[in-house]
Amino acid sequence: MRRLAPRFPQLAFVEVRYRVRSWKRLELCAEDAREGMAAAGDVPIALLAFSMGGAVATMVAADARVRTVVGLAPWLPDELDVAPLAGRRLTVVHGSLDRNLPWLPGVSPELSRRGFDRALAAGATGDYHLVRGGFHAAAGRRGERLVALPRAAAYERLVVQAVAAFAADP
Repeated sequence: MRRLAPRFPQLAFVEVRYRVRSWKRLELCAEDAREGMAAAGDVPIALLAFSMGGAVATMVAADARVRTVVGLAPWLPDELDVAPLAGRRLTVVHGSLDRNLPWLPGVSPELSRRGFDRALAAGATGDYHLVRGGFHAAAGRRGERLVALPRAAAYERLVVQAVAAFAADP
């Protein structure tokens, strides 16, 4: 958000922090997302979601204000109802090296691709971008600092493109 907001001064940004961050409590996470959306007011909304946030964004996308969902390595499990994405634009950006590893959680690009394809079949439009050599995240934490991971610039470029398309939509 800190890098996107200055590029798009015409947009307002609201960051959602989950009270309980667990894929086992997605409905609580969706409640938090709905509260964040309420704070945005009666304006068109683009949801930018990372990992588990992809499922959360999908759950709340039926809100009439939501036009776009941008998922970075989104977790879109096969049992997730993607019907709320109908009529919305879905952009997925996923690293080709993303996997669930014993020491690092991840989401396979095959899983997000299946979710993307199901969303298109349900009536969404969009783009799927596989970032060659990309991992689950574009950055990692070292203390208080964020450190860019390989291919972070590709992630950023694709997210900026998706947000710019949302901002340009009349």
